[in-house]
Amino acid sequence: MDEARQNGNNHKRKVYAGIVFAVIAVIGLIGIYLYIGYKSSHISTDDAFVEGDIHTIASKVPGTVKVVMINDNQHVRAGDTLVEIDQTDYDVKVSEASSALNVEKSKLVEAGTRIDASRKQLAELQYRLRAAKANLEVQEANLRQAQLDIKRAENLYRNETIPKERYEKTQTGYDVNVAEVKAAKDQAKQIEAEIETQYAVIRQAVSASQSQSSLVKQKEASLQAAELNKGYTRIYSPVEGYVTKKSVEVGNQIQAGQPLMALVPLSGVWVIANYKETQLDKVKPGQSVEMSVDTYPGKKFKGKVDSIMAGSGAAFSLFPPENATGNYVKVVQRIPVKIVLDKDTDPEHALRVGMSVVPTILLK
Repeated sequence: MDEARQNGNNHKRKVYAGIVFAVIAVIGLIGIYLYIGYKSSHISTDDAFVEGDIHTIASKVPGTVKVVMINDNQHVRAGDTLVEIDQTDYDVKVSEASSALNVEKSKLVEAGTRIDASRKQLAELQYRLRAAKANLEVQEANLRQAQLDIKRAENLYRNETIPKERYEKTQTGYDVNVAEVKAAKDQAKQIEAEIETQYAVIRQAVSASQSQSSLVKQKEASLQAAELNKGYTRIYSPVEGYVTKKSVEVGNQIQAGQPLMALVPLSGVWVIANYKETQLDKVKPGQSVEMSVDTYPGKKFKGKVDSIMAGSGAAFSLFPPENATGNYVKVVQRIPVKIVLDKDTDPEHALRVGMSVVPTILLK
């Protein structure tokens, strides 16, 4: 009888064990089903990090650092003064350029005065030429009258109507008129030659003035460059952000283009997530993303897919793979996906460039 009871208990245990196993199997199948559904609608990766703009601050001019207005990791606004360079040398250069400009301007004024004087002299010569031509016309008229008088006197003298003395006076008057016409022509030609010379003088003076004007513009440009270089001795913040990698101190001798610090505007950071190429068949710009950051466990950040890179990370590396050479081994590539954060998801700028992120793209 004890044996029958024991067999009955064993049977019950087997039944209970079968039920428990069946329940566990069902729960496992449900869990697998839910997991597969979750994985098909939630694309995740741990190969992601925070990225952002990094502005390298450098000087445009060399010099000695006079004042450093900021410290490492300090928040600055756009337009704030970061560094001041000693302006003494640049003040001297501005003064030299200004003096050189004033000298050339004085020469330009002198050239303009010479042009005005030459033009006045030309006007005077033109007036004299008109007077000489008028005088020539008068002398030519007198000569024509003298020609008539001498012909008449010759006829009268030949007919012995007038005495020889009168004829000789008429002849002398004619000779005088011829000489006066010649003198008037010579004077007019001389004045015309002087006018041509004066035109050449004016052209030369105008050319010299133009050259001087170009030289003045050159000196103005030199002064402007000197003033710009002086202005460059103050280095301002181009954007609002945080100072990092500061490598400048008071008294340092710096060169143009030498990096002094970096500015990181944390208000515009984004996430670069390197997804496997096999995960991206349904990923599109605009899809929602939930992100967790290693620094803040339990805190969720939200964003959206902005864009997908046009190639894999390996394709744009310094030494891209050459699959056509050697033994080819297929490797699943990773494609960078840019994720932008929602405006209100990081109001205190908790995210820093380089932080590790685990983003999950919500396909549905």
